[in-house]
Amino acid sequence: MLKKTKIVATISDEKCDVEFIRELFEAGMNVVRLNTAHQNMEEAKKVIDIIRTVSNRIAILIDTKGPEIRTSTFGEELTVNTGDTVKVYGNPKGETGNGVLYVSYPNITKDISKGDYLLIDDGEIELRVVENENDYLECQSTCCGTIKFRKSVNIPNAKINLPSLTAKDIDFIKFAIKNDVDFIAHSFVRTKQDVLDIKKIIDKHNSDIKIIAKIENQQGVDNIEEILDHTYGIMVARGDLGIEIPAEKVPNIQRYLINKCIESKKPVIIATQMLHSMIDHPRPTRAEINDIASAMYQRADAVMLSGETAYGQYPVDAVKTMTRVAYEVERELDTDPNITLTRIHNKITATLARNAVWACSSLPIKAIVVDTMSGRTGRYLSAFRGKVPVYAMCYNETIMRQLALSFGVMASHMELIDSRDSFLSDAISKLVENNKISTDDMVLVIGGSFGPSNGASFLEISEVNKLMKKHC
Repeated sequence: MLKKTKIVATISDEKCDVEFIRELFEAGMNVVRLNTAHQNMEEAKKVIDIIRTVSNRIAILIDTKGPEIRTSTFGEELTVNTGDTVKVYGNPKGETGNGVLYVSYPNITKDISKGDYLLIDDGEIELRVVENENDYLECQSTCCGTIKFRKSVNIPNAKINLPSLTAKDIDFIKFAIKNDVDFIAHSFVRTKQDVLDIKKIIDKHNSDIKIIAKIENQQGVDNIEEILDHTYGIMVARGDLGIEIPAEKVPNIQRYLINKCIESKKPVIIATQMLHSMIDHPRPTRAEINDIASAMYQRADAVMLSGETAYGQYPVDAVKTMTRVAYEVERELDTDPNITLTRIHNKITATLARNAVWACSSLPIKAIVVDTMSGRTGRYLSAFRGKVPVYAMCYNETIMRQLALSFGVMASHMELIDSRDSFLSDAISKLVENNKISTDDMVLVIGGSFGPSNGASFLEISEVNKLMKKHC
């Protein structure tokens, strides 16, 4: 049985070698994520080279930092008790200590009001703003703890006037383009302009790299329609989202964003703390298993591991756990007759894809085989969330890897051919040789009669042996 839900695993240069990546790949990992907040370019290049050594089918996704606020890196860590007064200044080079906290955002007093809250280190420390003194914020701690260096600072409901891209982000985007990375996941996307700012750089370098918009605050949720018009897919980044928005609202927002992505045939990744306990323990909690299963029942394209694989004690076990859950959940998933696609750019392809998925529900079809130049047909088929695996034969290795984020699509690379007969003979023979299908199986083929660059134009259903006699 093939796993249809894709797995994204975060990898650190400190825990990365050929055998480790191979183990993760064989366990079910489809995409590697690199977090630039914790890596420089030399460290990221090391990971990329190792991944490419293991397989050309593993997609690589690089996270940008985006418009974030962090505590400073100078001075002393600040220990607070409930009720303590803390003065917060906006100066990334300031020295924290003695009741004073410096953060990286110089204009913090201009955007924050009395009554707002500063949530530090994913909400571990909460500071309530009691006065805005123009030069600094006078805050009161509502809990006990230690404020450490370079920790995240979230301010729910506040609209922070930070640029979408930092200088480091721009450098990493150029690095990603140079090293043929497949995806850029941009943090804290608030509006379509945040996506367009990256597209401008990508277009200037004539790159095929795709953008994944990370939705991490209410502004991003509110503007999801315009964001989806310009992005390849989204990541529901529940870490910051659950801090910026009341945690009890996140489950409904997750389901809403998944549905929006399916309607738009855009891949959607669910991220953060999916198997958090497996950082230190060999077995997950029951709640974590249910969390993964819920994302799969909601028909997410992919689920993501962060610390579990970046520095956790049981990274391979974590991937295997996700794979096992996928097998169980996907056995129960039926084709959804209510899926309606929006943002349709090719009605012929959309119609063929819908009818292909429906044909598989009434005939004993074992696989859908498609050739694709841009990946569009594969994404349309993926959006309808059928039960039958889709084998996409891609003429470009980058497109093959980009389909690693699409539910139910197993992509392979093949040489460009111009005839329908050549595509069918090569594709079917390859699948039979790799034991993906047998000669007695019935398959459905979608292809283009007028060359692959003109898109899908025909649908054919037949037994494999008959197709091989006809076209080989």
